[in-house]
Amino acid sequence: MDFDDLLGEHPSIAIGVAGLAILYWIGCRVCGRRPRRRQVAWFTAALAVILYAHTGLDEYADDRIFFMHMLQHLVQAFVIPPMLLLGTPDWMLRRWVLSRPVKPLARIVTQPVVAFLLFSAVFVTAHFPPIFDRMCRDENFHIFLHLCFMVAGVLLWWPILSPLPELPRLSYPAQILYLFLLMIPMTAVAAPITLATHVIYPWYLDGSHGWGIRPMDDQILGGLMMWVGQGTYLMAVFTVIFYRWSRSEDRDDPALGAPPPRARVATLHPRARA
Repeated sequence: MDFDDLLGEHPSIAIGVAGLAILYWIGCRVCGRRPRRRQVAWFTAALAVILYAHTGLDEYADDRIFFMHMLQHLVQAFVIPPMLLLGTPDWMLRRWVLSRPVKPLARIVTQPVVAFLLFSAVFVTAHFPPIFDRMCRDENFHIFLHLCFMVAGVLLWWPILSPLPELPRLSYPAQILYLFLLMIPMTAVAAPITLATHVIYPWYLDGSHGWGIRPMDDQILGGLMMWVGQGTYLMAVFTVIFYRWSRSEDRDDPALGAPPPRARVATLHPRARA
């Protein structure tokens, strides 16, 4: 099946991506400003990933390939939201996020503890067998849960990548702790899937399985992808944060053995001490 056929089967995805692009353009027109090239690149890449995750990966998921479904969920939660935040300028968000009706709610849901708990609740609940099985069988419910993943993902990543100083980012050490604690709910989902002794999602037993993989083997692959894959991804993010933290410390600390600026001025201009 080619890409045009996939778009034909998923028109809501194409409409949603086009809607985001139009909103981005309207935001630029209303504010009378242009985003930086890097921001445009991030936002464009996010739209491309959204399109592929909900057409290409979704096609594999519909073929009852569980580990591809898990890959789709990880992309929705860990890849798309950071790209959207990196691609959206502060001046574009400030107009409505800090507006009178939205600001009180925004202050609450972007608090690190609240954002963490909301994301964890969405991600864990969506993988309960009854909820997950309904998602696989009900297309509208499927779309709703995928939207929940991405919205909750944006909230999750806000304390790390907030574009607005009014709703600030965590300090570098707190960012590392925040993401380290994220492994707890992720493990709570991945471990039971990986270590189960039977197929826990009935939908994968009701029809032919894509690629000829046994449903039990596919479930183990999906659990390992979530368990090991998200851990590896978060370790890479830890590394980037730690690098930025060390760079900021280097900029803040004076060179070893160098006198502070006022002392150097006094040395160069001894009359200034008089």
